[in-house]
Amino acid sequence: MSKPKNFRTAESVSPRHPDKICDQISDVILDAHLTEDPYARVAVDVAGGHGKVFVTGEVTSQAKNVNITDIVHRLAGDVEIVENIAEQSPEIAQGVDVGGAGDQGIMVGYATNETDQLLPLEVVLSRDLNQYLYERWPFDGKTQITTLEGKIHTVVASFQNAPSSELEVAVGDWLKEQVIAPSVATEVAFHINPAGDWNIGGFDADAGLTGRKLAVDNYGPTIPIGGGAFSGKDATKVDRSAAYMARKIAVDLLKSHKAKEVYVTIAYAIGYSQPVQATANIDGKLVAIEGYDLSPDGIINFLSLRRPIYEKTARYGHFGHSSFPWEQ
Repeated sequence: MSKPKNFRTAESVSPRHPDKICDQISDVILDAHLTEDPYARVAVDVAGGHGKVFVTGEVTSQAKNVNITDIVHRLAGDVEIVENIAEQSPEIAQGVDVGGAGDQGIMVGYATNETDQLLPLEVVLSRDLNQYLYERWPFDGKTQITTLEGKIHTVVASFQNAPSSELEVAVGDWLKEQVIAPSVATEVAFHINPAGDWNIGGFDADAGLTGRKLAVDNYGPTIPIGGGAFSGKDATKVDRSAAYMARKIAVDLLKSHKAKEVYVTIAYAIGYSQPVQATANIDGKLVAIEGYDLSPDGIINFLSLRRPIYEKTARYGHFGHSSFPWEQ
């Protein structure tokens, strides 16, 4: 029996994709609260499409100047807005008030030495291509890269308002300008606007929802994720803050052990400050995580997460960008 070929695929979506518009609205609302009240409790979800945006969730904040209408219009245009925001449940708050986790959950951090960004190659390539094309066509769009044994095998690109002939040339230019030659197979398959050219995108074409692009936000589909979304949540929600900490630990361990790849798993029970699991897999060897304060407050203080830094995270993934504190 022949050995299966090692195909790996990852996708990226542009900031004008409907799901990413929702992620950005959620995180801009969070940033607006943190600008005035670093201790704000925020959990905001957005659903939008076809001329209407729904903003819902729980906010407990001293901020007085958060204008949700202005935020939505900046990111989604002239749409009807339905707003339904309540305060955080007092039964949840009682666990968070004493420094406990805002929810149960499992967070996974990952780092690999196969790219400078310490992310899987297919994730880096799909994101880089998306950013390259978005600079020319700042609209709704998707890219997808399939690698075979570490070389680009298939490229998929679909972008709003981008004629296929021009889009194909741009993809070819990206391969020549941006990609190291050994990373490209002898023959690469292209699927450029495979359903045809399209000019209706974003909320005009489809609905969006906060937290729906989990694999794009994390490490691609090859690497397991804990399941919790990030956008719209303040750092007392460990499904966000502990995921960032797990990435930080994975990066630290990768460098200190000169490893090929590191998986970190951290799990919490709601209302408790210490994780029920904190382990790392370093090139197949399981070790306990030591030397880090993994309480929610410890993570927040270590990574300075009470600042309005989150809008950028909602655009092109939460990992692999050097400006984020969990990458440093």
